[in-house]
Amino acid sequence: MRSAIIHVLGKVQGVCFRRFTLEAARDIGITGYVTNLSDGSVEILAQGSDVRVARLIEWCWQGSPLAKVTAVEVKDVEAEEIYLDFSILQS
Repeated sequence: MRSAIIHVLGKVQGVCFRRFTLEAARDIGITGYVTNLSDGSVEILAQGSDVRVARLIEWCWQGSPLAKVTAVEVKDVEAEEIYLDFSILQS
């Protein structure tokens, strides 16, 4: 199983990015979370197979219909916790 922190930059807050990420992650079969960061970006912790995590990373470039994504940064991490579902964390 792969665990990755995905950092999405651009106009990604105030455009329902987290809600659309929740739907996409659940459709793809990813567990983890999505949350807004204080710098205006969004952080996603994605856990799943390499193929599924790669699909979510690719999806992040599109995001929600009103989002304007300028960068998607990915860092593979050791899983400190195994998530059983995907959720929105309130910032």
